[in-house]
Amino acid sequence: MLRPLDEDIWIADASLRFGGIEVGARMTVVRLPDGRILLHSPIAASDALVGGIEKLGPVAFLVAPNRVHHLYVAEWTRACPDAALFVAPGLDTKRPDLAIAGVLGDSPEPGWAAVLDQVVLRGIPFTNEVVFFHRPTATLIATDLAFNVGPSSPFATRLFFHLLRTYDRLSPTFLERFLVRDRPAFRAALERILAWPFERVVVAHGDVKEHGGRAELEAGYGWVLDSRKSA
Repeated sequence: MLRPLDEDIWIADASLRFGGIEVGARMTVVRLPDGRILLHSPIAASDALVGGIEKLGPVAFLVAPNRVHHLYVAEWTRACPDAALFVAPGLDTKRPDLAIAGVLGDSPEPGWAAVLDQVVLRGIPFTNEVVFFHRPTATLIATDLAFNVGPSSPFATRLFFHLLRTYDRLSPTFLERFLVRDRPAFRAALERILAWPFERVVVAHGDVKEHGGRAELEAGYGWVLDSRKSA
């Protein structure tokens, strides 16, 4: 189930339906320089997956990177009781049942600062997503910042994203336009993200974008970034 993406970074995929449409879900696994493991956006904690990850190193950090990517966090806290849980802003009040070590901000935690940078995608409070950049592999790690649904997806999913005019390219959907509440804050966060030198983009739904991810992401958010000219 684990698939190596680059040195010290893996992904694991699972089925997930949204509104009756299969959109899939993805967890990113990062091995830190000291050998410990960080899990980003955990999927279901099957015995096989937990065992496979434990072979990579001890799980030290669990990251719930936005307010809607938290469904399986409790499973992982039980499977890895020594791991510290960090959550997106607002998820701490949404999930008071969880033992939370900290709320994510714009500065990386000391435990992963050697290899990861992060930015809170402000201005869209529904998700409050925190986007990460893995410096050693120039990989952007996101959840709902964009989708990349292509030919590998089921027919109904492909049709749905065709209708959204976002099929087979890294792009946000109309939902992002609808959910943005503070465009200047959102634009400022995007500009910080686009300042990172990445090409590969890992998203939670759709395919990993191996090349050209930065250019496609910038094009997909032109409706926000172009407003700089009139700001």
